[in-house]
Amino acid sequence: MTTKIVSEQVVLASASPRRLDILQSLGLYPQVIATDVEEISKGRPCDIVIANAEAKAKEAAKTVRDKLIIAADTIVVKDGRVLGKPQDEADAAAMLSFLSGSSHEVYSSIALIDGGTSCRISDCSVTKVFFRPLSKADIAAYIATKEPMDKAGAYGIQGLGSVFIEKIEGDHGTVVGLSTFLLARLLAKLDKKIF
Repeated sequence: MTTKIVSEQVVLASASPRRLDILQSLGLYPQVIATDVEEISKGRPCDIVIANAEAKAKEAAKTVRDKLIIAADTIVVKDGRVLGKPQDEADAAAMLSFLSGSSHEVYSSIALIDGGTSCRISDCSVTKVFFRPLSKADIAAYIATKEPMDKAGAYGIQGLGSVFIEKIEGDHGTVVGLSTFLLARLLAKLDKKIF
Protein backbone atom coordinates (compact mmCIF):
# COMPACT_ATOMS: atom_id res chain seq x y z
CA MET A 1 0.00 0.00 0.00
CA THR A 2 1.33 3.43 -0.98
CA THR A 3 1.78 5.78 1.97
CA LYS A 4 1.96 9.55 2.13
CA ILE A 5 5.24 11.02 3.34
CA VAL A 6 5.20 13.26 6.41
CA SER A 7 7.84 15.92 6.98
CA GLU A 8 9.08 14.43 10.25
CA GLN A 9 10.15 11.30 8.36
CA VAL A 10 12.28 13.12 5.76
CA VAL A 11 15.94 14.13 5.71
CA LEU A 12 17.50 16.29 3.00
CA ALA A 13 21.18 15.40 2.69
CA SER A 14 22.12 18.78 1.26
CA ALA A 15 22.79 22.32 2.40
CA SER A 16 21.32 23.66 -0.86
CA PRO A 17 18.67 26.29 -0.16
CA ARG A 18 17.23 25.65 -3.62
CA ARG A 19 16.61 21.97 -2.91
CA LEU A 20 15.08 22.82 0.45
CA ASP A 21 12.78 25.38 -1.21
CA ILE A 22 11.65 22.78 -3.74
CA LEU A 23 10.79 20.25 -1.05
CA GLN A 24 8.99 22.91 0.98
CA SER A 25 6.96 23.84 -2.11
CA LEU A 26 5.78 20.21 -2.07
CA GLY A 27 4.71 20.53 1.57
CA LEU A 28 7.76 18.72 2.96
CA TYR A 29 9.83 20.36 5.70
CA PRO A 30 12.75 17.97 6.10
CA GLN A 31 15.52 17.78 8.63
CA VAL A 32 18.60 19.13 6.82
CA ILE A 33 21.92 17.34 7.13
CA ALA A 34 24.76 18.99 5.22
CA THR A 35 27.06 16.17 4.16
CA ASP A 36 30.75 16.49 3.44
CA VAL A 37 31.75 13.85 0.91
CA GLU A 38 34.47 13.80 -1.71
CA GLU A 39 32.64 14.11 -5.02
CA ILE A 40 33.82 12.45 -8.20
CA SER A 41 33.97 14.30 -11.51
CA LYS A 42 35.19 11.68 -13.96
CA GLY A 43 33.11 9.11 -15.83
CA ARG A 44 29.80 9.11 -17.65
CA PRO A 45 27.68 12.12 -16.55
CA CYS A 46 24.77 10.06 -15.14
CA ASP A 47 27.22 7.79 -13.32
CA ILE A 48 28.96 10.83 -11.78
CA VAL A 49 25.82 12.47 -10.38
CA ILE A 50 24.33 9.19 -9.18
CA ALA A 51 27.55 8.21 -7.38
CA ASN A 52 27.77 11.65 -5.74
CA ALA A 53 24.13 11.63 -4.63
CA GLU A 54 24.43 8.08 -3.29
CA ALA A 55 27.55 9.06 -1.31
CA LYS A 56 25.68 11.99 0.26
CA ALA A 57 22.71 9.78 1.16
CA LYS A 58 24.95 7.12 2.71
CA GLU A 59 26.78 9.75 4.75
CA ALA A 60 23.50 11.15 6.10
CA ALA A 61 22.32 7.60 6.88
CA LYS A 62 25.16 7.30 9.40
CA THR A 63 23.46 9.84 11.67
CA VAL A 64 19.73 9.11 11.26
CA ARG A 65 17.60 5.98 11.40
CA ASP A 66 14.10 5.11 10.19
CA LYS A 67 13.79 8.19 7.98
CA LEU A 68 13.61 8.77 4.23
CA ILE A 69 16.86 10.34 3.08
CA ILE A 70 16.84 12.45 -0.08
CA ALA A 71 20.16 13.39 -1.69
CA ALA A 72 20.90 14.98 -5.04
CA ASP A 73 23.74 16.10 -7.28
CA THR A 74 23.93 18.27 -10.40
CA ILE A 75 26.58 18.89 -13.05
CA VAL A 76 26.74 20.82 -16.29
CA VAL A 77 28.35 19.12 -19.30
CA LYS A 78 29.41 20.64 -22.61
CA ASP A 79 31.47 18.88 -25.26
CA GLY A 80 32.35 16.15 -22.76
CA ARG A 81 33.66 18.64 -20.22
CA VAL A 82 32.12 18.52 -16.73
CA LEU A 83 31.49 21.88 -15.10
CA GLY A 84 30.93 21.85 -11.36
CA LYS A 85 30.85 24.88 -9.08
CA PRO A 86 33.41 27.56 -9.99
CA GLN A 87 36.51 27.81 -7.80
CA ASP A 88 36.70 31.59 -8.12
CA GLU A 89 35.46 34.50 -10.24
CA ALA A 90 37.94 33.82 -13.05
CA ASP A 91 36.74 30.21 -13.21
CA ALA A 92 33.12 31.41 -13.29
CA ALA A 93 33.93 33.80 -16.15
CA ALA A 94 35.65 31.02 -18.09
CA MET A 95 32.65 28.70 -17.63
CA LEU A 96 30.14 31.33 -18.74
CA SER A 97 32.27 32.20 -21.79
CA PHE A 98 32.42 28.49 -22.64
CA LEU A 99 28.61 28.17 -22.40
CA SER A 100 27.90 31.40 -24.30
CA GLY A 101 25.94 31.11 -27.54
CA SER A 102 25.61 27.33 -27.46
CA SER A 103 23.82 24.42 -25.86
CA HIS A 104 24.87 22.16 -23.00
CA GLU A 105 23.35 19.44 -20.84
CA VAL A 106 22.49 19.51 -17.16
CA TYR A 107 22.51 16.16 -15.37
CA SER A 108 20.82 15.90 -12.00
CA SER A 109 20.38 12.83 -9.84
CA ILE A 110 18.36 11.84 -6.82
CA ALA A 111 19.30 9.08 -4.39
CA LEU A 112 16.84 7.84 -1.79
CA ILE A 113 17.41 5.63 1.24
CA ASP A 114 14.30 4.42 3.05
CA GLY A 115 15.50 3.99 6.62
CA GLY A 116 12.44 1.97 7.52
CA THR A 117 13.07 -0.74 4.94
CA SER A 118 16.75 -0.11 4.04
CA CYS A 119 15.70 0.13 0.37
CA ARG A 120 17.97 2.28 -1.78
CA ILE A 121 17.12 3.72 -5.17
CA SER A 122 18.62 6.35 -7.47
CA ASP A 123 18.38 7.68 -10.99
CA CYS A 124 19.30 10.71 -13.05
CA SER A 125 17.64 13.03 -15.52
CA VAL A 126 19.12 15.26 -18.23
CA THR A 127 17.94 18.54 -19.71
CA LYS A 128 19.40 20.47 -22.65
CA VAL A 129 19.91 24.20 -22.09
CA PHE A 130 20.49 26.80 -24.81
CA PHE A 131 22.41 29.98 -23.89
CA ARG A 132 22.25 33.21 -25.85
CA PRO A 133 25.59 34.81 -26.74
CA LEU A 134 27.05 36.62 -23.71
CA SER A 135 29.22 39.71 -23.83
CA LYS A 136 32.14 40.25 -21.46
CA ALA A 137 30.03 42.94 -19.80
CA ASP A 138 27.15 40.47 -19.30
CA ILE A 139 29.49 37.99 -17.66
CA ALA A 140 31.20 40.57 -15.43
CA ALA A 141 27.89 42.05 -14.28
CA TYR A 142 26.50 38.61 -13.48
CA ILE A 143 29.59 37.54 -11.55
CA ALA A 144 29.40 40.78 -9.56
CA THR A 145 26.04 39.60 -8.18
CA LYS A 146 27.84 36.56 -6.64
CA GLU A 147 24.98 34.30 -7.82
CA PRO A 148 27.18 32.06 -9.99
CA MET A 149 29.66 31.16 -7.27
CA ASP A 150 27.82 28.20 -5.69
CA LYS A 151 26.20 26.75 -8.79
CA ALA A 152 27.24 24.05 -11.24
CA GLY A 153 28.18 25.69 -14.53
CA ALA A 154 28.31 29.09 -12.79
CA TYR A 155 24.66 30.00 -13.34
CA GLY A 156 21.26 29.55 -11.77
CA ILE A 157 18.16 29.11 -13.93
CA GLN A 158 15.96 30.08 -10.98
CA GLY A 159 17.69 33.44 -10.54
CA LEU A 160 19.38 36.15 -12.58
CA GLY A 161 21.04 33.52 -14.77
CA SER A 162 17.65 32.84 -16.34
CA VAL A 163 18.11 35.92 -18.58
CA PHE A 164 20.85 34.05 -20.47
CA ILE A 165 18.68 31.05 -21.32
CA GLU A 166 16.89 31.05 -24.69
CA LYS A 167 15.16 27.72 -24.11
CA ILE A 168 15.43 24.33 -22.51
CA GLU A 169 14.54 20.85 -23.72
CA GLY A 170 13.53 18.72 -20.77
CA ASP A 171 12.65 19.14 -17.11
CA HIS A 172 13.16 22.58 -15.53
CA GLY A 173 13.68 20.96 -12.11
CA THR A 174 16.68 19.07 -13.42
CA VAL A 175 18.42 22.38 -14.13
CA VAL A 176 17.49 23.81 -10.72
CA GLY A 177 18.97 20.72 -9.07
CA LEU A 178 16.02 18.63 -7.88
CA SER A 179 13.54 17.23 -10.38
CA THR A 180 10.16 16.82 -8.67
CA PHE A 181 9.09 14.55 -11.53
CA LEU A 182 12.05 12.22 -10.91
CA LEU A 183 11.53 12.42 -7.14
CA ALA A 184 7.88 11.37 -7.45
CA ARG A 185 8.81 8.50 -9.78
CA LEU A 186 11.46 7.19 -7.39
CA LEU A 187 9.17 7.56 -4.38
CA ALA A 188 6.48 5.53 -6.16
CA LYS A 189 8.97 2.68 -6.49
CA LEU A 190 9.32 2.79 -2.69
CA ASP A 191 5.50 2.79 -2.29
CA LYS A 192 5.55 6.40 -1.11
CA LYS A 193 3.77 9.48 -2.37
CA ILE A 194 4.03 13.22 -1.76
CA PHE A 195 0.27 13.84 -1.52
